[in-house]
Amino acid sequence: MTTLSKGANLPVAASSVRVVLGWWPGPGVPDVDASALLLAGGGRVRSDGDFVFYNQPVHARGAVRHLGKRSGTDTLEVNLAALEPDVERVALCASADGGTFGQVPGLHVRLLDAGSGAEIARFDMEAGPETAFVSGELYRRAGAWKFRAVGQGYASGLAGLATDFGITVDDEPPVQAAAPVAPPVRPAPARVRAPAPVPAPAAPASSAVRMTNGEERLPADMRGRLSLRKQQVAVSLSKNGAAGETARVILVLDASGSMAALYSRGTVASVVERMAAVSAQLDDDGEMQAWTFATNPARLPDLTIGDLPEWLRLHVRVGQMSLFGRKKPPRGLLPGQIDMREVGFQNEEQKVIAQVRAYVSANPAPDPTLVLFFSDGGVHRNAEIERELRAAVEEPVFWQFVGLGRAGFGVLERFDTMPGRRVDNVGFFAVDDIDRLSDAELYDRLLSEFPSWLRAARQAGILR
Repeated sequence: MTTLSKGANLPVAASSVRVVLGWWPGPGVPDVDASALLLAGGGRVRSDGDFVFYNQPVHARGAVRHLGKRSGTDTLEVNLAALEPDVERVALCASADGGTFGQVPGLHVRLLDAGSGAEIARFDMEAGPETAFVSGELYRRAGAWKFRAVGQGYASGLAGLATDFGITVDDEPPVQAAAPVAPPVRPAPARVRAPAPVPAPAAPASSAVRMTNGEERLPADMRGRLSLRKQQVAVSLSKNGAAGETARVILVLDASGSMAALYSRGTVASVVERMAAVSAQLDDDGEMQAWTFATNPARLPDLTIGDLPEWLRLHVRVGQMSLFGRKKPPRGLLPGQIDMREVGFQNEEQKVIAQVRAYVSANPAPDPTLVLFFSDGGVHRNAEIERELRAAVEEPVFWQFVGLGRAGFGVLERFDTMPGRRVDNVGFFAVDDIDRLSDAELYDRLLSEFPSWLRAARQAGILR
C-alpha cells in the first residue's frame, strides 16, 4: 500500500478498482456523499449521464457504479477495462450536506483492487470551508491507467463542482408562467439541416389525407408542416401496401441523462411534432398517448393536435439533475406536469414497455396499436426487455424502436433475426442525426415493417 501526498500519482494495474471515501462520523459531522464524473476531451462530461451519484447510481454502460454508504464510508466501483475509449479521466468527488468538509474529521480516500480487495493507495485530505471536493482522479496515460491524489475543494458545493465539468444542474426548477406562450425558437444546429420537404406526390384516393379536429387552432407554419407530413405518411403507407389503415399510436420518449443535449437543442420537440403527423393520419381521433421514461416510466397527458404547441412547452422535458432532491420537495410544477426528478436518469426500457402493455390490455381498441419508441441507447436490461417483448407477441401491438445516435441498443438490434415468435412484433432502426433525415425518408423507415406485421398478425389471428 502507498500513502500519497497531494498531487502525487501512481500506476494502476488492476482492471477494476473500488474507491472508498472515508471519515469519522459523529455528532455534528455533516453527511458525506461520494460521486464520480466521466470526462472526455477538454475535461468535460459528454452528457449529464456521465455523472454517477446517489440519484444516478449506475452509469449507462455500467462501468462506474455507486455502491452505497456505510457508517463512515461511501464507495464507488470503476471498471477501467469497460470504460469507453473517449473517457480520458474519472474525477472522484465528494459533497458535504449540512456543513463543510472542515467539520469532517479523518477525511481520506482509499483505492482498492476490486478483484482481490488489496489496498493500492491511500490519500489523507485536509479541508476548510469547502462543501465539495475532488479527492482524486483516474486518468489514462500511454494506454494505461494512473491514479492522482487531487484534494481540490469547492465552496459552491456539488452543484458548482458539477457545473464546472459541464453538467447541467436544475436543482430547483424555475416556476414557469401559467399563461400559454409560443414554443421557443429552435436554434440552428451546427450542421446544416436537410431542406424542408416539398409537397409529396398525390396519394391514391384510398390513402387520402385525413383531417383532424383541432388543426385549425395551430399556428399557420405548424399547420402547413402538419399537412405536408400527413400527406407523406399516407404516401409511405401506400408504398408498403397499407393505404387506408388506421391504428392507435403511442409515443415513448427516452428522458435519461444522456438525452439532455437532444432535448436542449430541440431535437426531441421536433420528433414529437413529426410523430404527431403519424398519429393524425393513422388515428381517427388524432389523439396520441405518450410516456416518458428513464429509471422509472411516467405517463404524459394525451397529445391532441390542437394542443401541440402547448404540449411541447409543458411536457417535452428531460430529467432534472436533482443533486439534493431526496431532501427537497418538488416546486414549480404546473398542473399535469411530471416531476422529472422522479423519472430519474438511467435506462430501464423494460419498465415502460410493461406499463404500455398494461395500458393497451386495460384499454382495448378496435384498431391495432403502433408504439413509436425513441431512445439514444445505453440499453443494458437485455434479458428483461426481451422477456417483455416476447410476451407481447400475442398482443395487438407493433413496437417500432428508433435509435438516436450510435450508442449500444442491445437486444433491440437483434429482434429481426430472433427466432421463436409467431410474428415479428418489433422493428428497429438507428439514425446518426434524425434532424438531417427528411420527412420522406423518416416515414418510409418508420412505417416499413408495420404493414407486414399487420398482415402476419391477421393471418395468425392476433388481429381481426
